[in-house]
Amino acid sequence: MRTMLRKAPGRLSTLDRKLMRAVSKLPGGGHDEFFRGLSAAANKGKLWFGIAAVMALVPGKTRRAAVHGLIAQGVASAVTNVVFKTLLPRRRPLPEHLPVFRFVRPQPTSSSMPSGHSASAVAFALGVGMVRPGLGAALAPVAAGVAYSRVHTGAHWPSDVLFGSAIGAGAAMVTRKWWPVRPPFPEARRSALQAPDLPEGRGLGIAINALGGSYADETADALQKIFPKAYIQEIGQGEDIAAEIAGVATRPGIVALGVWGGDGTVGTAAATAVEHSLPLLVLPGGTLNHFARDAGTPTLEAAVRAASRGEAAVADVGHVSVERGLPDSPEHLELSMLNTASIGLYPNLVRRREQLQPALGKPLAGVVAMFRTFAAGTPTTLIVNGVRHRLWILYIGRGRYYPRDHAPLVRPVLADGVLDLRMITADEPFARLRLLWAVLTGTVATSGITHLTETDRITVEPGNGPMVLAVDGEVMPGVRSVEFAVRRGALTYYSPLN
Repeated sequence: MRTMLRKAPGRLSTLDRKLMRAVSKLPGGGHDEFFRGLSAAANKGKLWFGIAAVMALVPGKTRRAAVHGLIAQGVASAVTNVVFKTLLPRRRPLPEHLPVFRFVRPQPTSSSMPSGHSASAVAFALGVGMVRPGLGAALAPVAAGVAYSRVHTGAHWPSDVLFGSAIGAGAAMVTRKWWPVRPPFPEARRSALQAPDLPEGRGLGIAINALGGSYADETADALQKIFPKAYIQEIGQGEDIAAEIAGVATRPGIVALGVWGGDGTVGTAAATAVEHSLPLLVLPGGTLNHFARDAGTPTLEAAVRAASRGEAAVADVGHVSVERGLPDSPEHLELSMLNTASIGLYPNLVRRREQLQPALGKPLAGVVAMFRTFAAGTPTTLIVNGVRHRLWILYIGRGRYYPRDHAPLVRPVLADGVLDLRMITADEPFARLRLLWAVLTGTVATSGITHLTETDRITVEPGNGPMVLAVDGEVMPGVRSVEFAVRRGALTYYSPLN
């Protein structure tokens, strides 16, 4: 192929010259200046970096599309300039092939084959389009204009542009393996049943943790107006949350337990509701409202609607058996887990991600938080289901979370009978470098260091000293062993059915 392209014989050379003559016959005008300016704007990817910077101002999928486009462009540029321009040397068009006034200045000196501008343009537009199809369609004419400008200004032969465009398209497709486009999350499915209806809160006891979530001085009064016939108990500093919630649940006339607070408070209330066979009404009083969101009551309006109609569903509950303390006098705890548990660097990761999320959006904040956390952190040695691992993160979700990668966000089904086990391991050679590379390229989910498993029972023991365990946001140091299991259909919770 190198000899063929150096001598430029045959049909390819003939077709290139025919197309170049057709371009040379176009009358001069303002379009010449336009294509020279467009070509110059795309030098060294400046045009695409500028567009990506504007897109990055919009959080969510638009920002993710910008990053995806830049990754695709980077791959295309590297392959074109480092590999193919070295392997396939070719002279660029001469003034005899095109009017001199059209030539871009200064004329490039590298190999004509293939067109790096075309590769970058197509890669960026397709990379963006894989995440935001509408934006990709809007960028397609710009990418096509850049590609054509390289012929119009005499910088490349038409076949150079076609080959470069093919490289760009291939680079964009390769990035789907590095940073796959997330499929849509499954629709929420709930195992519906009927619970006592609570008109105006009749028969409802609500426990409010005044130290957690989004509590304000007017919270209790506001809830009393919404549920005028409910019993409401505020839990203040120094009070035993579990005992106070149990006191609410056992009051005469209480047929349903309500809770306002963070994940830890909701988890305690769920355990109490299960123990006393009461349906649970989760009010969105936490900072993130994880269970309220998954239960379909992310707003007070939704919670009131479900309670007044008696609409409910069942959820599995995680059962956590913990041994902590000194070996000769261990302490045994039995806990309920509604959402998640973790060991290792995950709590630090979540804290950093939440701090960065308002400015960067969830996907990019997650990448930056992971890089910062793992750059400074150290792995933990754990024995998971009898197998020793060095782990950066051990994460357990009560139920199947989505997306199926390192950043679980949504749980559409609350009664699927599984524990969602995710481990990011440091067992492999060059563990930290591999991890940081995966974070930088957005490939943690598909990397060999990430392991996803679904099971109904998990045991974890420390490999070298006590470990720190977090369950539904509550941190416990000095843990010597922990076992997770699933209690299927143990909790009834209020949830609007439509």
